[in-house]
This record gives sequence, structure tokens and C-alpha cells, in this order.
Amino acid sequence: MYLEFYGAAGEVTGSLHRIHVSGRDVLLDCGLFQGHRAQANRLNRELPSWATSAHALVLSHAHLDHAGNTPSLVKRGFAGNVYCTPCTRDLSSVMLRDAAMIQEQDARYINRRNQREGIDDRVEPLYAIEDAQQAILQMVSISLHRPMTIAPGVTLTFHNAGHVLGSALVQLDLVERGKRLRLLFTGDLGREELPLLRSPEIVDGVDFLIAESTYGDRAHPEFASTDDELARIIGETVARGGRVFIPAFALERAQEVLFALERLHEQGRVPAVPIYIDSPLAISITEIYKLHPESLADEVQRRLLERNDPFSPPGLKYVSDAAASKRLQKSGEPCIVIAGSGMCEGGRIVHHLREGLGRAENSVVIVGFMAQHTLGRRLVERRSEVKVLGVPRKVRARVHVLNGLSAHADRNDTLEFIAATCRAGRVERVALVHGEAQARASLAEALTERGLPKAILAEKGQRVEL
Repeated sequence: MYLEFYGAAGEVTGSLHRIHVSGRDVLLDCGLFQGHRAQANRLNRELPSWATSAHALVLSHAHLDHAGNTPSLVKRGFAGNVYCTPCTRDLSSVMLRDAAMIQEQDARYINRRNQREGIDDRVEPLYAIEDAQQAILQMVSISLHRPMTIAPGVTLTFHNAGHVLGSALVQLDLVERGKRLRLLFTGDLGREELPLLRSPEIVDGVDFLIAESTYGDRAHPEFASTDDELARIIGETVARGGRVFIPAFALERAQEVLFALERLHEQGRVPAVPIYIDSPLAISITEIYKLHPESLADEVQRRLLERNDPFSPPGLKYVSDAAASKRLQKSGEPCIVIAGSGMCEGGRIVHHLREGLGRAENSVVIVGFMAQHTLGRRLVERRSEVKVLGVPRKVRARVHVLNGLSAHADRNDTLEFIAATCRAGRVERVALVHGEAQARASLAEALTERGLPKAILAEKGQRVEL
């Protein structure tokens, strides 16, 4: 038995790991790499042969950096089952098709621009809608706490990870030649008392833990202070006659932002301006949230059962078609625009930023992690000029970073989760993935200081015997 790291090892995106048991391979996640366009395109197309021939794939949740390259895997010949929670399957059914559609649209836009400018470079989408649909057909949904044998010597059990709707801690009970081992993969770990979701569970009897480390070197602000900051930014921007642009992942972050705006409106703390959800995907996902109240926090469940929609602040308007989005981009009215993608690497937010970054009265509010080499990270770094769809743009809009709305566990949450897992089991080794170098090193040092198992800082291609 062995574990091999491939994606999200020394970086945050492109989650993909290999578990080898009894001559069979089981994959943990198959996510999209996000970063430099050329590099991301190459890495997303270069799936290893052991991945395409694997027996099964287990998805921790539906975010694209964990599930978004599944259609590529299927396109290249993967014929096994894709195991996930029921919520993850429902979310993937819209997210993977949307990802394929955006790739096709962006490819057409870039190819037309290159043709106009005489550039001999043609972009091809990574996968088509048909590939996404085939991937969805191969998905097998398993509810939490329901063990299922998914390969010889491999039993899968999902537990709540508290990160996004349907996110799961992946428990694999492995048996080979009399050797037994319980492996736990966090996927992305949620925060304690996230307003929308239940807190992460603690799994007992774990021998080997694979843990994310996205925020391993920092703590998040309290939700109350984040609400204060968001209210201040909106009030000041509207007073200047500007617009508030919020790049948001359609899954979880968009719903958290809507829930926050609903709270602030109830308290009378934000001005009455239109709130546009310019993301057909976020609209669809919000409806899926309403279909799964059993996965939500008690207060959110209660409001949904009482027909008191927690995702519908006053002034909310949905923008579905591209023509309406274009009109919104050209409009000058003060408003709030929530649009994808979360890292500003595609989707409608890119077009809003193209029009709005150069205006000093506007604000951009970053509410999630931005990977290296993405447009979102360049905005976080306060670059004075950035490229939007390949064209340089001056950044005159004010950029604000609100980590308090993050659905990722911070340093303290992660340390406590690892410590609790160790207390509930017999953890001998902890591998840190899904984190940049500084975050992982800081978290590893903290584990040592607490007397917890010394961390393995996973690197791409590294193999660990189990």
C-alpha cells in the first residue's frame, strides 16, 4: 500500500492524490490547476496514465480545484465510478457543465481577438459539455456515515467537512495482506460555527491524516468584524457613486455573501442599492442549497422551513443572459455585483473588472483565497496595473480583502482539528497538502511545538509507503 501526491502538493489548486492498494489505484480528487494560463492549460491536460486507468475516484467536494478536471479524466478514458456525497453530485451536475461552457466561450473570445490582432495562436477548450455530462453519469452518491466497499481492500465512509454544501472528510479503511490502516483526507476543511453549515466532524481511529493547509499561517477575523467592514466598504463606495464588485466562487462564497448582505439589511446597516448576482451558476447553486436543508446550520434550516429565504436581501436581481450582463457592465449606477469566477480567472467578473478597475469611485472586495499567478492574487497584491483578458488595465478602484468570509479553516481551526483527530485515534503521520510553502511550513512547525506527529510536506510525485 502506498500514497502518491500529484496535485495540490506544494500549491493550493489542482488537488489529485493516488492511493494504491491490492494492485488497484483509488484517486482522491481530480481538480483543475489555476494560475498562469499557459501553465494551467498544460498541467490540466497532462494527467498521469495511472489516473486514467484508476479503479475509482473519490471527490471530497464540488469546488473546481477539487473536482473540475474530472471531465478531462473521463475524456481520456477513465471508466470507473466517481464517488461523492449526494449534494456534491447535484452541485457537480451544474458546475462541470458550466465550466465546460465557460471554457468554450473564453476560447472563442480569445481566438477572435487573436485573429483580429494577427496572432497565430488558437486556444482549444480543455473539455466539452459532453465530457462533463459523461463524468456526471459516472458519479455514485453516498450519504454521510454509510460505509461502502469501492475497491478490493478499500472501504469508503464520508463525514461532514463543514466547508461547502456536501463537502466531506474522506475516510478510507484499507486492508492488504492482513495489514489494516485507516486514512483520512480532509479535502478542504471548514470553520467552526460557519453561519451556513454544520461544523466539521471528528473521525476516530485514524492512522494517517492528509490535511489541507491553505491558511496554515494566519487566523481569520471574527464574523462580526467582517460584517462591520463589509458594511463600511459598501456605504463609502455608494456614497462616492461607485460600484462594489465581489468576485465569488459560485459555490458557498456567493451564498455566504448573500447571507451577510441579508443580515446587514435586516440591521439597517447598508444603503438600499441593487444587488446583482451576475452568475447563472450561482443562481442554480443557491437553489440547490435550498433543496438540501439537512446539510445546513440549524438557523438556516429553520428560516428555509418558514419560507424566510436567507439568500434574498432586498434589491436582489438575477442576471442570467449574457446580453443583460453586458448592459450591466456598461451601466454606471451604484450597485453591488457578485460574479464568478472566485479567482478572477474566467467568467463574468473578468468583464466587469475590465470595465470597472479604472474608476477610482469603485471598490473590489476579495472574499476568498487567491492562488498565485491569478488575476485575483495580483489585485490582492495591490498591483497598479494588471492584465485583464490579455489587455493591461490601470487599477484605480479600491481593493479590499475580507478573509472573514472564508469557508476554509484557519490556522487555529486546523491545529485543533488535527489535535482532536490525534486524540480520537492513533495518528502516526500527518501529510500537509493544499497550501503554499509559507503556510505549510508554519503549520508544520506548530504541530511539532504541540507535540503532534511531525508533518510530511507533500511534494508532487512523492510516494509514501502505508
